[in-house]
Amino acid sequence: MEKASTKQTLAPDDYLSIKASSEGLYKDNGSRFLSLAYSVKSAEEAEEIVKKLRKEHYDATHHCYAYRIGLKGEPWRANDDGEPSGTAGRPILGELLSRNLSDILVVVVRWFGGVKLGVPGLIKAYRTATQEALLNAETITKTATLPIKITFPYSQTDKVLRELRKRNIEDSDKKFEEECSLTAHVPLSMTESLKEILLKIEDVRID
Repeated sequence: MEKASTKQTLAPDDYLSIKASSEGLYKDNGSRFLSLAYSVKSAEEAEEIVKKLRKEHYDATHHCYAYRIGLKGEPWRANDDGEPSGTAGRPILGELLSRNLSDILVVVVRWFGGVKLGVPGLIKAYRTATQEALLNAETITKTATLPIKITFPYSQTDKVLRELRKRNIEDSDKKFEEECSLTAHVPLSMTESLKEILLKIEDVRID
């Protein structure tokens, strides 16, 4: 689930992300740093985007990146792609951490301009490029959920749906026949208590 972010304290199941892709650009001594931020849902998706960018910007010198996934920002990765250790991936990751962003990938593509920037210069460049992309992104609040499949007789449909609606729980894959089923996307902290409530309804099963 996702919703517009607010300045209020986040609920236990909530975390910040970005709504859509955004870009930024930083230049220093002839080098160009194109920053690209993406909303992603898995490490595999993030790595696939990096692969595509390597092909798209095949003439670039480096494709450095960092990502964080899920409520706790795990898994995560920071990659320097040939730049001196700690000068690229870590500054990118640091900006994600400072904003408490997850389900996000930022790739900074560098074209070398012929002048070495040194360690401080590289750290500044990758950090600033990342900041530029994030400044252009809309921040949203997402809720970490667990999908649970609920099966129930048609006669219990109203009772099951009432419990879900009372808690603003989204559902999908609905099938309403003699035997009904749906997948409820339940906030993590609510999962066990909701299961207990639903299992008290006659003939309800949770897979």
